[in-house]
Amino acid sequence: MSCCQSSDQYQESSIQYRFLSVSLLHKNAIMEKAVYYADYLQLEKITGAQDPESFKEGREPAHDEMLFIIIHQAYELWFKQILFEVNSVIDIMNKPVVNDNSPEMQTVVHRLKRVVTILKVLVQQIDIMETMTPMDFLDFRDMLRPASGFQSYQFKVLEAKLGLKFEHRHGQNYYTSQLKEKDIAIIKDAESGKSVIELINAWLERMPFITEEFWRNYQQVYVGSLAEAEKNNAATFETVFNNADENMERSLSPKACRSALFIMMYHGYPMLEQPFQLLDTLLEIDNQLSNWRSRHINMVQRMIGTRIGTGGSSGAGYLKAAMDKHYIFKEIGQLNSFLVDRKKLPVLGKEVGEKLGYNF
Repeated sequence: MSCCQSSDQYQESSIQYRFLSVSLLHKNAIMEKAVYYADYLQLEKITGAQDPESFKEGREPAHDEMLFIIIHQAYELWFKQILFEVNSVIDIMNKPVVNDNSPEMQTVVHRLKRVVTILKVLVQQIDIMETMTPMDFLDFRDMLRPASGFQSYQFKVLEAKLGLKFEHRHGQNYYTSQLKEKDIAIIKDAESGKSVIELINAWLERMPFITEEFWRNYQQVYVGSLAEAEKNNAATFETVFNNADENMERSLSPKACRSALFIMMYHGYPMLEQPFQLLDTLLEIDNQLSNWRSRHINMVQRMIGTRIGTGGSSGAGYLKAAMDKHYIFKEIGQLNSFLVDRKKLPVLGKEVGEKLGYNF
């Protein structure tokens, strides 16, 4: 082999080496900039966020405490997502004008339906919790005092954002007594802002179509449809739809109630289908919150019977009282009492019918 050949081969090898080095550096630079699954999800923080009390030095580890922690952390993550959805709905509904059949209204319904689906998941998570026996729970329960699920400030914020007012809460003197000041401030801020039910009321009040003549006709139809044992409903009808007494405790005004009932009666018209879906989804949110509370009560009774909660509440008794009182959209649900057979509904005028339909 000649010296020239040897020199050429050396130069070629040197070039290949430099090219490989540059390629590796470039690849490393790309890897450093690229989104990596574990980093994106911050898995190190999440999977390292479990610190069971029973695992600490000098104590006998309780196996099921890890399950207890992860279940509750999952709840709080889902609460965060629900709040994210609800806040976006509030932002949309808080606009001066919301078109009932606009993409924005479709977004509102879609996101609230997502909230319903998440709430169903929260109910199902109790199935996992119930794989823990009462004795398994007692292995670590006393180590948790005074911590309690009652201290979930996110859940209280959610209730406030949906429309549960402080004066309508069960156990008013207790519900913030176990919380830190910073968490109380977050809840109070939520209570002072616009809620979903308030914005729904304002949206319903803007609804056209319902004339006084139509309403008088419908009231006569409704009263005439009552059985003898239901005659007291006539007075209730008057209170709900015609009494504008500001001293009454109510979330929906008489005008809003009229609009909501109108939507329920005539939702077969294309223009009212989306508003009906909105009202129906709000009722389903209440339903799923009630399901979650009911399952929670049954689980607590199964785990601790009649003993008080770790946070100092009356345990299952407190949860039952809260479930009975904390229906946020109950006024919408109660409007079903004032529906009549669709064959008896007043016929809408041609002009109103055309506005509610799609006429080309």
